[in-house]
Amino acid sequence: MTIGLLGMFGCAGERPNNLGATGNVLAPCPASPNCVSSQADDEKHRIAPLTFSGNPDNAFARLKRVFGQRGDTTIIEEKPDYLRVELRTTLFVDDGEFLLDRTGGVIQLRSASRLGYSDLGKNRSRMEEIRRQFLITEVQQ
Repeated sequence: MTIGLLGMFGCAGERPNNLGATGNVLAPCPASPNCVSSQADDEKHRIAPLTFSGNPDNAFARLKRVFGQRGDTTIIEEKPDYLRVELRTTLFVDDGEFLLDRTGGVIQLRSASRLGYSDLGKNRSRMEEIRRQFLITEVQQ
């Protein structure tokens, strides 16, 4: 049982130290298919940013509310116009980043697995789920 618990918690991996925004740019995805980014140039990693209209601060607050409603998401770092979150599944932890582009009316996003090569599409499907929740929250306001 102890070995099983060690194996389970060992799958979380360590927080990467290369995350964070440089100017208006998030870290690029690695070559592996376990990452998506709205700033990626290639189709394998590219995902649309979150779009909003109206007040950028309200949109970012709405995104934080979405995270508060999710049982798998913890905000790890919060700066003006930037959020870093941990996204958990049963065995693994992924890192998500969200960067508010005030003039573009979008929130750039990136989500990457800490461990492994393939995530079987989990990062992409989770970001699309967050997108749906973000849009629903806008309609409810």
